[in-house]
Amino acid sequence: MAALRRGTAYVSFVRSSVRAIFSSSKAAVSKPRKCASVVYTAVASLAVGGGLCAVPFKQVENLSHDSLIRRAASLVTDSSSTFLSQTTLALIDAITEYSKAVHTLIALQRRYLASLGKLTPAEEDSVWQVIIGQRAEINDRQDDCKRLESAWINVVKLCETAAEAAYSSGAEHASITMSSNIQVALSQVKEAQKLSQDADKKLAETKVLEVQRMAQQAASSEEEEIPEAYLRED
Repeated sequence: MAALRRGTAYVSFVRSSVRAIFSSSKAAVSKPRKCASVVYTAVASLAVGGGLCAVPFKQVENLSHDSLIRRAASLVTDSSSTFLSQTTLALIDAITEYSKAVHTLIALQRRYLASLGKLTPAEEDSVWQVIIGQRAEINDRQDDCKRLESAWINVVKLCETAAEAAYSSGAEHASITMSSNIQVALSQVKEAQKLSQDADKKLAETKVLEVQRMAQQAASSEEEEIPEAYLRED
């Protein structure tokens, strides 16, 4: 009970002090900020002295130009990393779809060559229509790869610039992270490009085989059309 009475007395004393300070501040209207500071200081000190729960007053951090520049550099590298990851993913998907389309064409052409001379003219025409359609799809996929690769190269240059700017501004951690992300993107795209290059190589080999088989088929057809009398020696 004694502690409660002491606490009540302190609260009453704080309230009366605040009212007295506010009433005196009316006579000095020209200095409102100073009066407010006196009020906050008085209330805080009295609250602590009376054993009440003190409310911490957080000081506003005084940021320098250098620290603000470093924060801005970190934001730039973060957004650039997001831009790079999204563009890299889109390019890898495009290259993958192109490689799949090439392998599909290779399979179609090899099946056609295996059945060469066994198909009716109508069946052969149907097969060629499918092959032509697949070649058109490959061209579309290739255009997508070129478009995304051009955009990806620009994004890589942007990220390199962001990494350099972050390093020069003192944000070494952001610069190192950005450089690491660039290396990962380069490595991933390189691996995807290897797959497409292998597919292109196999397609070229299939085209050579197709030319050879077509030439053999044409020569065989010509021999069949020559009358037997022309083939006998005199």
